[in-house]
Amino acid sequence: METLIIDLTNPTGLHARPAKNFVNVVQQFSSNISVTYQDKKANGKSLISLLKLGAESGAQIKIEIEGEDEQTAFNTLQESLAAGLLEE
Repeated sequence: METLIIDLTNPTGLHARPAKNFVNVVQQFSSNISVTYQDKKANGKSLISLLKLGAESGAQIKIEIEGEDEQTAFNTLQESLAAGLLEE
């Protein structure tokens, strides 16, 4: 299992467009990808599930990746986040 801890620094947190960008990236992988914020856990491949987290700017989220392509998913997601995936 691979884990990423991310601080949401974009103005709207993990809402609408940033969440859709995230889903677009992770849907290409077969691994299970979950996002945890406080005591809530969401399917990283589900826009609705991510939006229900309510993670706002300044929040810290944990992304867990588990499956046959977890290393590739981890690397791609890490690069995408560094390149501004969650920016609007």
